[in-house]
Amino acid sequence: MTAADVLLLALGAVAVGSGVLVVATKHLVRAGLYLVVCLGAVAGIYLVLTAELVAWVQVLIYVGAVVVLLLFAVMLTRAPIGASDDLDRPGWPAALIGGGTGLGLAALLVDAYRWSSVELPAAGTAGRIGDQIFRSWVLPFEVLSVLLLAALVGAIILSRPDIGRPPADRAADSGRSGVPAGRTGAAPTAGDGRSR
Repeated sequence: MTAADVLLLALGAVAVGSGVLVVATKHLVRAGLYLVVCLGAVAGIYLVLTAELVAWVQVLIYVGAVVVLLLFAVMLTRAPIGASDDLDRPGWPAALIGGGTGLGLAALLVDAYRWSSVELPAAGTAGRIGDQIFRSWVLPFEVLSVLLLAALVGAIILSRPDIGRPPADRAADSGRSGVPAGRTGAAPTAGDGRSR
């Protein structure tokens, strides 16, 4: 067993352990931080496999963008930050589904490959990967960018409950909350006590 094998096993254990903590914790923000550790361990696995470009893309996009977007969505939607009893649900259905899926995938891979060896392609470079992305995979790449943009717009709409509602409803809500109607964008009415 080489040093690379030991490092792969250690990073795999970190990734699996932090992934279990993501779904097992009751704190939503801690789940996001455990996700950072899990994705960082996956990036380390890519580095050990000499896929440096994929490792840095993993760090920049997933750790640096997606997890930050998740944490901002938690903060913008005013979700509970501390421990939530709503997240404390029976775990046996999820364990049953996850275990069944894992066994099914393992059986599928064993049946497909058995003990045959797979020839590895030549090591990828940034030029070859860019050529594949912007020639063969340009349509899925653009669809993914539109999907992320739609998720960002959805997060903004969820965080602002007054968007898309009639001005009368906004004025009624602001009257109940004690905020003046002019602050919410509603026009002042004739009987609001202002001088003409």
